[in-house]
Amino acid sequence: MRRKVYYLSTCNTCKRIMNEVGVDDSFEQQNIKADPVTEAQLNEMYQLAGSYEALFSRVSRKYKELGLKDQTLSEDDYKQYILDGYTFLKRPVFLIGDDIFIGNSKKNVAALAEKLK
Repeated sequence: MRRKVYYLSTCNTCKRIMNEVGVDDSFEQQNIKADPVTEAQLNEMYQLAGSYEALFSRVSRKYKELGLKDQTLSEDDYKQYILDGYTFLKRPVFLIGDDIFIGNSKKNVAALAEKLK
């Protein structure tokens, strides 16, 4: 079964979640700052998530700096912003088999932990 995590090495929340769910060497780990997400990888996440918006982070500094909250963004916009900057990918993103777990909500982390049991 595929086990992959997209994370940011400087993100304490990512590190905490990875420790909490027991990420080890059996996981493919991709630090999205050092090794940016490719279009093919993003498209794979999109297929599992159902939208680029679900993968898009609205809490990044750039989101606020660019005034994006005052704009109506399309799926193509979300995709392009994520490809242009790692800060726009909601993280961490776990791919476990054919399931995707996006972000750091308690509900999401609990579902991920259950899947990994």
